[in-house]
Amino acid sequence: MRWYVVASLLTVLTSSQGILTTLSQSNGGYKYDYATVPFLAEVFKLLVSSIFLSREMKNSPPPKMTTEWKSIRLYPIPSIIYLIHNNIQFATLTYVDTSSYQIMGNLKIVTTGILFRLFLKRKLSNLQWMAIVLLAVGTTTSQVKGCGEASCNSMFTSPIQGYMLGVLSACLSALAGVYTEFLMKKNNDSLYWQNVQLYTFGSIFNMGRLLLDDFKSGFERGAWWQRIFNGYSITTWLVVLNLGTTGLLVSWLMKYADNIVKVYSTSMAMLLTMLLSVFLFDFKPTVQLFLGILICMMSLHMYFAPPNTLVDLPLTTKDAPENLTEVSVDRRTVS
Repeated sequence: MRWYVVASLLTVLTSSQGILTTLSQSNGGYKYDYATVPFLAEVFKLLVSSIFLSREMKNSPPPKMTTEWKSIRLYPIPSIIYLIHNNIQFATLTYVDTSSYQIMGNLKIVTTGILFRLFLKRKLSNLQWMAIVLLAVGTTTSQVKGCGEASCNSMFTSPIQGYMLGVLSACLSALAGVYTEFLMKKNNDSLYWQNVQLYTFGSIFNMGRLLLDDFKSGFERGAWWQRIFNGYSITTWLVVLNLGTTGLLVSWLMKYADNIVKVYSTSMAMLLTMLLSVFLFDFKPTVQLFLGILICMMSLHMYFAPPNTLVDLPLTTKDAPENLTEVSVDRRTVS
């Protein structure tokens, strides 16, 4: 399967996550424990990966599976990073409002590009760096409220701690993605064997989070396994299925594409969600939204298009006028 097909599927599924989550609410709240959704999604990914791995093991030759502890011990690290990242998110929201937090979240686009270059040693051309910055600008523009809004100036009135935590959150998000790509590509192990390791630890960490919530509440609502399906509806199960399938697609991209493709996919999903919200939730489109979409589409073309479609190639010697000097253009300059 080609990477752009997987990326397109990821965009559609990611854009529907917020919509399905909103539809799963009842009277503005959740009848179910939302913390159970990531846990069930991890279990779903683990089961699917285990099934595909068992099918691969029947083939000849069998898939490559590294079972040394020095390799397996690396797989809990992404879960630990995401656990810290989630706590940083909650801390950030105590200092800044939701709109400011969403805007600062776009920093992860740039931080992903930087860590992608530093840790994975992947070289990007100057035009590709410009495209990544344009993507961050486009997504931010689409989220900025009009100056007639009451919170127009709120972005610059938050405490400094909020901005520092926002930057840290963006760095942790990028680090988790880049590290996961490193894991998936460091050897030729089966994708499904790598997924089994990732999602086993992911399930364990999410289970630990549920247990911690029980201890904090003094088990007032009973143990988490006794109420895990309470309040679940068909829409809730669709949220779990969506989240699990999205994770499987991301792992495929980490193995066979890269983090930048994932960043573009999720960024486009955010814009698609905003467009769908116009029809589903009476969301009022703004000029900023359409400008943001335009900028992001330009960024997408700039990053992935062949160099000869982005610059005017020099005229050949016989076609060039005698009074013009031939100028060479090279897009392959790397930073």
